[in-house]
Amino acid sequence: MGLNNRSNGHEDDYDWAKEVEAFEETKAGVKGLVDSGVVKIPKFFIQTPDAAAAAKKTTNGNHDDLLLQIPAVDLQGIGSDDDGARRKMAVDEIRRAAETWGFFRIINHGVPVSVMDGILGATRRFHEQPKEDKMHLYSGDGSKKVRFFTLNGPFQENDVANWRDALAFNFPDGLVDSQYLPLLCRKEVGEYMEHMIKLRDVLSELLSEALGLSKDYLARIKCMKSTYLSCLYYPPCPEPDLTVGVFKHSDAIFLTILAQDNQGGLQVLHQDQWVDVLPVPGTLLANIGDLMQLISNDKFKSVEHRVLARSVGSRVSTGCFFFPSSTHLFKPYGPIKELLSETNPPLYREVSNTEYTTAYQKNLRHSIATLPLFKL
Repeated sequence: MGLNNRSNGHEDDYDWAKEVEAFEETKAGVKGLVDSGVVKIPKFFIQTPDAAAAAKKTTNGNHDDLLLQIPAVDLQGIGSDDDGARRKMAVDEIRRAAETWGFFRIINHGVPVSVMDGILGATRRFHEQPKEDKMHLYSGDGSKKVRFFTLNGPFQENDVANWRDALAFNFPDGLVDSQYLPLLCRKEVGEYMEHMIKLRDVLSELLSEALGLSKDYLARIKCMKSTYLSCLYYPPCPEPDLTVGVFKHSDAIFLTILAQDNQGGLQVLHQDQWVDVLPVPGTLLANIGDLMQLISNDKFKSVEHRVLARSVGSRVSTGCFFFPSSTHLFKPYGPIKELLSETNPPLYREVSNTEYTTAYQKNLRHSIATLPLFKL
């Protein structure tokens, strides 16, 4: 069965399951659809009319003004013993960004531009190589250490797919075993992860201090020990008004660090307005996840964001998602007791990463926010 059944005008003949099955059997992802010359996207990529209309709403105005509104955190000199003022400034910058936007740009982060360019270039090389060289990694099984996929996890009728492909790596406890990495990107992934682990430790300290806790607090509760690395590819779409690169969502974990190329398309929801996150060379992006909002008792905000589809050009980005260590996946996390008081009682019940992720995946494709479900 072909992947463009809706084009024949016989809606009653449409078989959702067969179209999804035909797509998955190609093991070529969205890039494979583009390479095949498809002019109408499969129906399971098409948003509802309301969602499509909402996707067009964005902030107008001067892009330079929007860029200035996006908080920036400067990490220059925060590690020197004689520069306490610089560290205090970085802590204050993170606190303001985490409380108001849940999102910030990181400058002077210590990751060489060559390493950032390397991981983005490797992401593009992997996804743009011939289908035959990558299809052996195609899998919907999230337990695999390395996999290539488009549809992530259980995909049920009426679910809507994102117009993007992903190469994902699971690094329990932040440990990188190079033997599992594809040769095409082994060097670049290994180098990038070395720097991500260092940056994770720096941000863990600063976030702890921004919450008014000791700088080793988040490390002690091991909430950001493991890493999920996702190398994302957004090919051009023949009908970009009908779908999105990634639909509106927050991240289920504690913290995300993102590198993106110069193509744009990422937007963050701020004060009920979609704001373009313009690419700035040499910078990284970070956003607070749901579990960080939960343990901070709403002091830090998890932010909704999305990526728009585009008719020309392809976009690549690499996201690093931090979650608990392997020994703490079933450990309950709740609002940090040191932050609570009679005037600031706990807002959420305790929940493990595993329980939260299960609920999150169930609600994600239906645009149901998961965090409110755990409120007391």
